[in-house]
Amino acid sequence: MSSGIQIKTKTAAQKSKTCFPESQPKPSDKLNPKTIDPFGPYSQPSTAFAAKYARGGIPCRLVHGSVKHKLQWDCLPETVPFDPLLITLAEGLRETKHPYTFVSKEGFKELLLVEGAAEKAIPLLPRLVPVLKASLAHADDEVFGRGLDALVQLSALVGPSLNDHLKLLLTNLLKRLMDKKFREKVTVALQKLEQYGGKATVAIIKSKIPTYSSIYS
Repeated sequence: MSSGIQIKTKTAAQKSKTCFPESQPKPSDKLNPKTIDPFGPYSQPSTAFAAKYARGGIPCRLVHGSVKHKLQWDCLPETVPFDPLLITLAEGLRETKHPYTFVSKEGFKELLLVEGAAEKAIPLLPRLVPVLKASLAHADDEVFGRGLDALVQLSALVGPSLNDHLKLLLTNLLKRLMDKKFREKVTVALQKLEQYGGKATVAIIKSKIPTYSSIYS
């Protein structure tokens, strides 16, 4: 598990329970309005992910550090049901406001690091991949970047299991590959997908991106 994860102190009885994020929202889970917009009035969250975070439905919080921010989990991450949290965090990758951008990106990454994550994530791929596709298709460059990073992290975890779903994502990667500022990042991501997915991945990539050169060639 990542060393950056901090766990709240709980009694032995509390630790033994599985964490269900939306079961008991607490007043302390509410967002500080200044975290969203320090120069404007507080308004109701405008997206599903923001609303869920505001009512305590995401079991991790942003902790401001002097050097860098961290996540603090409300319970042991390995006790959190991947369904629906992993998909919810992936949906949050399309957010454009702080702290949702950090929480969704870091939460997705840290959840994939827990023991047994692959076995929990693989059954969710048919629902998870279309959500990542939405990030890769987003007009915002930072959203695309977060989606691409999440895709590589997922590929590293599930390996060849991603191959059956890969074609759904390649059109969006090709579009960004044509953009000079993303060419290198997308190329590296494709190489990682091949590395984790195995040699069968090459034919899948080339079916949509004929100019792709295999790392084995």
